[in-house]
Amino acid sequence: MSASPDQINEQLIELQCRSNFRIKNITEYMLPKSKEAIYLHIEGGQAKLVLRPALEVFSDDFNNIDGVSRIAGFFHSSEMTRFPTRIFKSTNPIHYGIGFKMNSVAGAKEFITQLVKIING
Repeated sequence: MSASPDQINEQLIELQCRSNFRIKNITEYMLPKSKEAIYLHIEGGQAKLVLRPALEVFSDDFNNIDGVSRIAGFFHSSEMTRFPTRIFKSTNPIHYGIGFKMNSVAGAKEFITQLVKIING
């Protein structure tokens, strides 16, 4: 069974990520000791974390974490304002990133921990 959005939220807070805002079904978090944003997207009770596209080079590392799976393609949302934009299904650019489904609380914790290590060097 997948980790619930509340469980993912608890992991983000426990690992000192700060929440900036919540719009509709997306919450923006800043990683500790950095200006790196990630987004928690909730749809149908399923939680996914969305990273900026530049971190795609680490996709295999994240995908190898037990309890984490990469979502194919890019995830698009106009609420992810700290991410780059591209044309997708319309004439106006929209923000996009890479999504990872969290299938377990332990996987989510390891994912966030590994991401913080990558960002903070």
